[in-house]
Order: sequence, then C-alpha cells, then structure tokens
Amino acid sequence: MSKLIKPTVGDRIFDVIIHLVLCVGFIVVAYPLLYVVSASFSNPQAVVSGKVWLFPVNPTLQGYAAVFKNPQIVTGFMNSLFYMIVGTLLNIVMTVIAAYPLSRKELQGRNVVTLFFVITMFFSGGLIPSYLLVKNLGLLDTRWALIIPAAMSVWNVIITRTFFQVTIPQELYEAAQIDGAGDFRFLVSIAIKLSAPIIAVMALYYGVGHWNTYFSALIYLKSPELFPLQIILRSILVINNIDPTMVVDFEVLQRKQGLTDVLKYSVIVVASVPVLLIYPFVQKYFVKGVMIGSIKG
Repeated sequence: MSKLIKPTVGDRIFDVIIHLVLCVGFIVVAYPLLYVVSASFSNPQAVVSGKVWLFPVNPTLQGYAAVFKNPQIVTGFMNSLFYMIVGTLLNIVMTVIAAYPLSRKELQGRNVVTLFFVITMFFSGGLIPSYLLVKNLGLLDTRWALIIPAAMSVWNVIITRTFFQVTIPQELYEAAQIDGAGDFRFLVSIAIKLSAPIIAVMALYYGVGHWNTYFSALIYLKSPELFPLQIILRSILVINNIDPTMVVDFEVLQRKQGLTDVLKYSVIVVASVPVLLIYPFVQKYFVKGVMIGSIKG
C-alpha cells in the first residue's frame, strides 16, 4: 500500500493563505448584509449616531411599521409578483422554443439565425425608438409593457441552446424518431424533462430581473395601481428625504434623519426577502445548470 503523502511546509502555508483570503471575502460580503438587517431593527437615534455595528441596538419595528403603513405597499407586492410569475413563464417558453431549434444540427441556416440573435446584443434602437414602439403597440401604461418587451434574453437563449447540445444525446433524438415522435413531442416529453437544471437557472435569472424591474416601469407606466414594488419603495424614500436647511432644531433633524435611515434599511430588507426565500428551493438546480457545459468529454 502506498503511504499517504504528507503535506509540505509550502502546502500548509498555501492552505493558510487560502483560508485567510476566503475568510476576508466572507466578511466583506456578509458584514454589509448583517449591518443592513441590524440597522433596520435598531432605534433610529442609534443608527444616525453610529452606534450600530453588528447587532441591533434598542430593537424596534418603527422602520417596518412606517413601510407597511403605506397602502400602496400591498399593491406593489402583488404587481411585482404578477410581473415576476407571468413574465418568467413567458421568458421560459420563449427561451426554450428559440434555443431548442438552434441546438438541432438538422436546422438549416441555424448559424445565420444565431448571428442575427447575437447582433441584437451589441446594437439596439435606443430608448426613444423603444418607447415609440411600445406606444404604437398600445402597451403604454399597461402591465404588458413590462413583460412583452423583455420576453426573451439572447444570452439566456445561447446558454440554453448550449445545454441542449451538450446534455441531450443525438442517439436519444434518433430513438424518439424511430418511435414516431416528432420534434414537438420530443421537446415536450423528453427534452424539457431532462432540462430541469437549466430551466431552474433561467427562471431564477428572469425572476430576479422582473422582481427588481425599475427603469422600464419608470418609463412606461403612469398609473400608480400598476407600479411594481421597486417604484413604490422609491417613492417612499423620496417622500421621506429631508432637506437639512428646512429644519432649524438639530434634535428634530437628527430624529427625522434617523427615521429616514431606518426606513431606508427596512425598505432594502422588504425588497430582498422574497428573492432570498426562493433561492434555496432552486439552489441545487442552479449549481448543476451553471456547471453543465463547462467540462466536456
């Protein structure tokens, strides 16, 4: 039996350095998140005076109470859920039906079609032509203005196409043809069932994008009842902004500034929690879907 190779001094030093770098990276990433959560539960005066470092100081729910006092918060939540669910479903359908044909070697001119897709990643009409297009299509100030223009991402189509090419063997497709299954039947009954990892990855990408949608809503929507959560939260922060020149009493200024800061951190937590709750359910598919195609053979 071969003896185990003992690590050399250089190997041990290297391991120590790697662990130190990882620890520093973890602290750099984790501390801001922990601070935001702690500040959202802390007393406003403690936040503005800089007493909050790691854990909440004089815990209170004033920030969250101020956020949910706004009746538009529930409307914003429901709108964002609608945009995320419906938009993501449309994104997945469009991405799959575009990526699957491009993955088939039998499709003539697929490289040309892919080239036209890729060109759109480098050139676009710009904001004004896009606005005029949405307006002429009658989508302005409707829910579909945030869904249809963003129905498909070329980058995600390329990733999904590569997944189909790498993970679904040609022999399986030929066997399905022998059994009488056409392309559509093969896609629905076999290809999609084998593509759970990439579909989960795409759903996460698209879902987070729809949940955080902000600029498109600011451009295309005018009715408050259609605003997503991000626009509602922005309006709360803007309304609660304080002009120091308008406040004479320093204590009043400090108190209002503290409430504004706590409100800001509470808003960040409220906007982030839904996506953080979804991620654990798709984590295993996410890791597998990202790694597939990185190693071949």
